[in-house]
Amino acid sequence: MHQKEGLPYTPTGRVETPLRICLINRTTAVRYGDLQNRRTAGDDPYHRSMPSAAQARTRRPPYSPEQAAAELSAADPKLARLIARIGPCTLRLPPSPSPFEALVRSVIYQQLHGKAAAAIHARMIQSFSPSPEANALVGPHPTPQQMLDCPNEQLRSAGLSANKALALRDLAAKALDGTVPSLRRARQMSDDDLITHLTQVRGIGKWTVEMFLIFWLGRPDILPVDDYGVRKGFALTFGKLKPEDKVTPADLPKPDAMLRRGRRWQPWRSVASWYLWRAADLAAVTPK
Repeated sequence: MHQKEGLPYTPTGRVETPLRICLINRTTAVRYGDLQNRRTAGDDPYHRSMPSAAQARTRRPPYSPEQAAAELSAADPKLARLIARIGPCTLRLPPSPSPFEALVRSVIYQQLHGKAAAAIHARMIQSFSPSPEANALVGPHPTPQQMLDCPNEQLRSAGLSANKALALRDLAAKALDGTVPSLRRARQMSDDDLITHLTQVRGIGKWTVEMFLIFWLGRPDILPVDDYGVRKGFALTFGKLKPEDKVTPADLPKPDAMLRRGRRWQPWRSVASWYLWRAADLAAVTPK
């Protein structure tokens, strides 16, 4: 399992927390391994990588979730039953920050609970623009050059580990040299090109970039086959796993099996993943 990078997001459409964030809220899956990738059952991607509702208004993806759900249902009868059970896809995206700002957040949130990560993120931003408002994200986000130039003690005093401070400095350096693109350029790049570029940054692996693609850029055709929540949802929907069962490694599908099934979901594999995350969420609240 791969998930030690950024953490979960939540696909439900609500900007909230793990397992449910597993889908939007769960999108930041806890599978950290690259500083980074190894997810555990209660962590969730979207949840950890998305700003709170208090911080920002959300927006619809740049595609039609309704059209995606209809075409997925027509292409895969088993997935159609899950879609009918879950209902409309309520995936929402945060406002569009630069890839640098979004990835700063992803790195900080790796392997941390949401509240702790949010506090560190706030302190880090405040350290570049001190303000008496201690409990709010105030002032502009630091630029890559400011991140690179600041004393190491400044980052550490905000609560960042030594590894995360190094990761943020590398992220800043690669934003300055063009490895990490601007938002405008990122929107023009293919999914594969973005994965190739962004995984060159210390502490950022493929899973973190996939979460960025789904939950920040709103790319419609991403299938994160290493994500624990997606794999569990796949096993519940297409395998023999039951909601009341305790999950073992043998229950989870291999990436190649998921990719084969996923061919019929193109070009809407991000939405299919959202529904698989939701299947895992529902199983998590099923009485044992």
